Amino acid sequence: MTRPLNIAYSPCPNDTFVFDALAHGRVPDAPELAVTFADIDLTNGMAERGEFDVLKVSYAVLPWVLQDYALLPCGGALGRGCGPLVLTRERGAAADLAGKTVAVPSERSTAYLLFRLWAAAEVPGGVGEIVVLPFHEIMPAVRDGKVDAGLVIHEARFTYQNYGLSCLADMGEHWEHTTGLPIPLGAIIAKRSLGEGTLRDLAAAVRSSVLMAWDDPAASRPYVLEHAQEMDPKVADQHIGLYVNEFTADLGEDGYAAVRGLLTRAAAEGLVPPLGRDALSFV
Repeated sequence: MTRPLNIAYSPCPNDTFVFDALAHGRVPDAPELAVTFADIDLTNGMAERGEFDVLKVSYAVLPWVLQDYALLPCGGALGRGCGPLVLTRERGAAADLAGKTVAVPSERSTAYLLFRLWAAAEVPGGVGEIVVLPFHEIMPAVRDGKVDAGLVIHEARFTYQNYGLSCLADMGEHWEHTTGLPIPLGAIIAKRSLGEGTLRDLAAAVRSSVLMAWDDPAASRPYVLEHAQEMDPKVADQHIGLYVNEFTADLGEDGYAAVRGLLTRAAAEGLVPPLGRDALSFV
């Protein structure tokens, strides 16, 4: 009997929406999964240590893990108008961040990579101290004056006004303006050692799970809300609508161009190791 594949992804609505059918055995002939929930900073570390068969990770971590993991062509998060935001207590300009303390969710996150590319172009002299905080602590830290600014992701773009905060800059807007490409955020990777056949079966199953979620959104509702950490159901719907899109079903030419473009730019700035020619190849 084939063992279940150990998979880790976040409890965020986009991930639970995408994986609901697959995790609950509703995708015919799909590999069985043993699911662990973990925030993206943890899954990035898991990937670097090779701890799981399948993981949802930041695209920013790929240069460190693609020797052992393959990027699946589906299931991840790319899009337009969905980038990380830099939040402050007062309205201001990018130059105001010079020498200031900024809280970020992870130094290996795509959000932080996009932020560093933006800051290099827009903040004269660069920002000051970078403080890593759990995602849910960033907005309160900015509101309470513990840090000067915060880099936030996901549903925070819908809720930051509740903390009395202002959006200083949209990292995705900057990325789209300078490249014309969608914003690469989260990737699904699987161990190359699983073998080409299993990788192809897994990718097909993930794509089927996405299509099934779109065909019957109500079926995933209990799973989404169970793990949404008391998120308002309307915000959960906005979250899914923003992060689950055509690139989730298939990266396609633009998706791969966005991923390669991000990592090539970051490597040129010395932020990540350079990618090999075929590093993004699926199998």
